[in-house]
Amino acid sequence: QVRLVESGGGLVQPGGSLSLSCAASRYILRIYTMAWYRQAPGKQRELVAAITIDGSTNYTDSVKGRFTISRDNTKDTVYLRMTSLKPEDTAVYYCNAMSSGSWGQGTQVTVSS
Repeated sequence: QVRLVESGGGLVQPGGSLSLSCAASRYILRIYTMAWYRQAPGKQRELVAAITIDGSTNYTDSVKGRFTISRDNTKDTVYLRMTSLKPEDTAVYYCNAMSSGSWGQGTQVTVSS
């Protein structure tokens, strides 16, 4: 069973930064490509960033240069560092082990002055 627990969300002003963490079940990071998705009110869930087992990353265009996904296999944790945050980044952010069908419970990120 894949268990994913997100943390680190909160309220931040435009231009600010936040770091999200996703604690995964043991060894999951060594099996699956990991990803962060987000879902804003009234919108579909979208892929924000992904990182493969070998560390290759990709990002949706709207966050390139501002967000960084990383992983620490020794801690079974995936991170999303978000900088230069914009109000349109406001959403619930979810961690996903791609192709496993497993999701975390989500963590709210609100960017507002």
